[in-house]
Amino acid sequence: MAKNTIPVDTHGISLILKYAIASRILVIALIVLWRSLLSPYDTSASLNPSCLISDSDSNPNSQVLLPRLASALEDSVVWDSVYFVRIAQCGYEYEQSYAFLPLLPICISFLSRTVFAPFVPFIGQRAVLALSGYALNNIAFVFSALFFYRLSILILNNAEVALRASILFCFNPASIFYTSIYSESLHALLSVGGLYNFVHGANNAATLCFALSGVARSNGVLNAGYIGFQMLHRAYHAIVLKKRTYVGLQVIVSGGLRCLFIFIPFLSFQAYGYLNICSTQPGDGMRPWCKARLPLLYSYIQSHYWGVGFLRYFQVKQLPNFLLATPILSLSVWSIIHYVKLWPEAFVYLGLGSSPANNELTESVFCLGSDNKTMSAGIFENETSSTLQDVRSTKLRKRSNREGNIATRQSEDKHKPSSDSGCFPVVALPFTLHLGFMAATAFLVMHVQVATRFLSASPSLYWFASYIMASNNAGKRWGYIIWTYCAAYILLGSLLFSNFYPFT
Repeated sequence: MAKNTIPVDTHGISLILKYAIASRILVIALIVLWRSLLSPYDTSASLNPSCLISDSDSNPNSQVLLPRLASALEDSVVWDSVYFVRIAQCGYEYEQSYAFLPLLPICISFLSRTVFAPFVPFIGQRAVLALSGYALNNIAFVFSALFFYRLSILILNNAEVALRASILFCFNPASIFYTSIYSESLHALLSVGGLYNFVHGANNAATLCFALSGVARSNGVLNAGYIGFQMLHRAYHAIVLKKRTYVGLQVIVSGGLRCLFIFIPFLSFQAYGYLNICSTQPGDGMRPWCKARLPLLYSYIQSHYWGVGFLRYFQVKQLPNFLLATPILSLSVWSIIHYVKLWPEAFVYLGLGSSPANNELTESVFCLGSDNKTMSAGIFENETSSTLQDVRSTKLRKRSNREGNIATRQSEDKHKPSSDSGCFPVVALPFTLHLGFMAATAFLVMHVQVATRFLSASPSLYWFASYIMASNNAGKRWGYIIWTYCAAYILLGSLLFSNFYPFT
């Protein structure tokens, strides 16, 4: 497969690096400000009983040299951050703690015992754990923003739109969670980094990133859908178009193994929970989920302790939470509708069965430009088959024959981007399908207010927002609305979340 030859945009990378760092400093400053001005609604998070299994390093009563700093760091650990820090300190002690996947606690524990270990005499073990979590997540976010920009350049082939989308990501409405001790930053780094490698053709690196994302957040396993989509297209081209059944079977086996590899870490953690909880209990005292045909601990915890389930959140008293999630869900639905209207055939048939003539390089923000045509073909076709070069050549010839018609349409429609930003519709389809599944899950199954951070790592959201902000008609107005939405949620998040008030 031909490798991408787009030169690295060092200026854009430098800008995104500055915006990513500035956004983290801003959120941290707001947290400190609100914590100093207001009293937390609930102070129970500062309680730190000894681990069930004795550990001398976790003695909460040990003397420290900087008690005020230690107290400030410990008190900042609120909401789910309490679970992550507790797991990093004491391991999985209770059944409900298994809802929090192990990658973040493992990384926090490792950093606290290595890089930040010298700070223990000054602020204590638990404060060092908190410091490790903050450092890890904020650094991970900066790298995820850089990967996001490079991915956007590959997909959009438009530096201006990619830069705007990446800046939006830096100041996304779930920013408070990317700064706090939550798994969002690690998940974004692994997911977006995996997507960058996937689009770049590094499937082994992409598969590894996707697998690790599944032990940062459970929805990380959904990234297997990208591998499955690639497998579907490669198998179709090999078996149906080129009549090479053996090659097609190789593609299916290889793709299936990659998808299985992505699921293995998450499933291994479920097996770990089963062995720790179910195998130590007698038959009569065994937990209900242990007796199920498929004893999946994660789904039981979500349902039993947090009431997660299909339509279970549809209650009148939850209306404010639905309103809180309305902006992100509306933007998601709008972006999906935009794609479907542009390419209904590609959406309905998953990009299969279309002739090169039907895969016209339609003008849109979701695009790969002329510099990336071989790469985009390589993503979804079987690079082991040299005969597929004929397909690429046919597409290029068809496009050349239609250049006159495209130019005419552009002169009639001033609101469309230039023909240089044309793309194969199939390239954007897996991103759109992934977002659609996630949005439907957030709305129908989960606590809907979580949608803001649940969808915050979806690249197509920011690509579409950047696109509508650049439109000639109402771009400036929508730009104000989108930036106001992001700014409001950053302010509200840093105010409410850091002081233990409910927020998404």
